[in-house]
Parts: sequence; C-alpha cells; structure tokens
Amino acid sequence: MAGSLDQNPPNADRHITSGGSDWLWAVFAVMAISDLLMIFWTFTRPRGSRLFHQIAIIVLTTATIAYFSMASDLGATPVRAEFGRGNTINRQIWYVRYIQWFITLPLLLLELLLATGLSLSDIFTTMFMGWVLVVCGLVGALVPSTYKWGYFTLGCCALLYIWYVLLGHGPRSTFAAGGVVRSGYIRSAAYLSFFLLLYPIGWGVSEGGNVISPTGEMIWYGILDIFLGPIFLFIFLWGLRSVDYGAFGLASGKYTDPAYGNGAGAGYGAGPNMSARNGATTTGPGVGTGPATGVGATGAGTTTV
Repeated sequence: MAGSLDQNPPNADRHITSGGSDWLWAVFAVMAISDLLMIFWTFTRPRGSRLFHQIAIIVLTTATIAYFSMASDLGATPVRAEFGRGNTINRQIWYVRYIQWFITLPLLLLELLLATGLSLSDIFTTMFMGWVLVVCGLVGALVPSTYKWGYFTLGCCALLYIWYVLLGHGPRSTFAAGGVVRSGYIRSAAYLSFFLLLYPIGWGVSEGGNVISPTGEMIWYGILDIFLGPIFLFIFLWGLRSVDYGAFGLASGKYTDPAYGNGAGAGYGAGPNMSARNGATTTGPGVGTGPATGVGATGAGTTTV
C-alpha cells in the first residue's frame, strides 16, 4: 500500500519524511482515541455538569482532524526559508497546525479560567491574546524575510499577558468552588504555562530559524500537543469529578435545565448558586430584591451563559 507521501507528494524542498508521517499517524491515533474516551465520559456525567468535558471534546476533535491532515501530508505550503540548509530553498509550513491552535488554545484557556472567579471580560481578553499568539506565529512562519521575527516578538508579548493572567491574576481571584479547585487551578496553570513556553522555542528552531527538519518539528509539536491535549484535559477534568458545578455560578437561563452538580435529577437548586431556580430571593448589585424569574433576576455570583 502506498504511503501518504506517495499519494500526496511533498510540495517543498525541505519536507517531512515517511518516518515523520508515521509519527503523525501515531499522534492522530492518540488524539482520536482520547476524543472517543472523552465523548464516552461526557455522557456518563449528569446533564448540567458537562461543560468542561464538552470543551475538551471540541479541543480533541479539532486536534484529531489536524493530525489526520498532517499525517496525510496535507495542509502545508512551501515558503522560502530565511536561513537555507544545504541545497534546500523552501520549507513546508503547516498552516493546518495553526488552524488547530487557533481553535484549541483559546478553548484550553477558557477551560482553565472558568474554574476561577475572573470576570468574563478578563477571560475573553485572555482568549483573544491566545488568538494573537497563534496568528502572529502563522504570519511569521509565512514571511520569508527577517520581518518574521517581528511577528515572533509580538506573539511573545501576547504570551506574557497570558502568563500574567494564569499565574498572577487568576490565583488571586475568588474561587467559589473552594480551596480544592484553587489548588488544582494553580497546578494546572503552572503546567499549562510551562508547556506554552516550549512552543515559541520550537518555532524559533523550525519555522523561524530552519534549524531542525520538518520531521523534527513534527516530533516536537506532537509531543507538546499530547501533553497539552489529552494528558492535560484528562488530569484537569479528573480533578473536577466531585466538584458541584453549581458552585461555579454557570447557568443556562433555562428553566428546563436539570440541576447542576452531583444533585442532578433531584430538582433545581443543587448548587449554592442555583437557589434562584427555586424562586428564592436573590440580592445583587444593581439587581434588586425579589423572586427570581429567569435570566433577569440572576443574583450576584451567578454568570448566565
């Protein structure tokens, strides 16, 4: 049977080898199996306590499609390298990888920051900086001149902002779900921040400096994507397995939704922030006091999503 490189010949002088394609197929298998396991785990959760798991499904599904494309030697374009190596002039730049990161990085940040007491504006701004980081990496990789390093610098500035929120602002916020979630967040934020540091290093020696081969690039990024994909998500979600989702203050605003957290199926108000669903009186800044009637009467500490 013909391999991926035979069916889809490389389009650049410096390209992945058949061994690199085999490695990508292995990563694809890891992502696909992890995605299926996450889907199964999600449906074992009570309704109203699946948000974090469903975000993980989106991340893993996106990664699965991206690695299928790269293993098939699809989703790359030739770009003239700033620093030539040997007789090669151009190098494969995998834009499909950046499409993957454009979707998955902000969702990983959302997954982690929803466990904190940060405002939605803080969370959205951090997600936006994730988009900036990925877009700057893509544009820099496509630029053949030394101006690529300007985009690299701008992307690193966005990464510094993400680090500040993850390691500085986030831990100081109020964790409605308690100290267990706070300690888990701090460990997860440190884990995520460390591996995010390794991506610019990989970019500098691959798309940027053209030091390592495209196959070496695939090995580098593949390992990082596994650690920030399946491994991170399963560890993080396992730490939330016994947490009452009502404590996060996440409500859909629909009376037809069942209770959040471990009390699902027992009626509304399973979590401390779900009492408004039973017609309880809520008091919040600028809201007033009175019977809770859906979205408009949401009290302080409850975020309607």
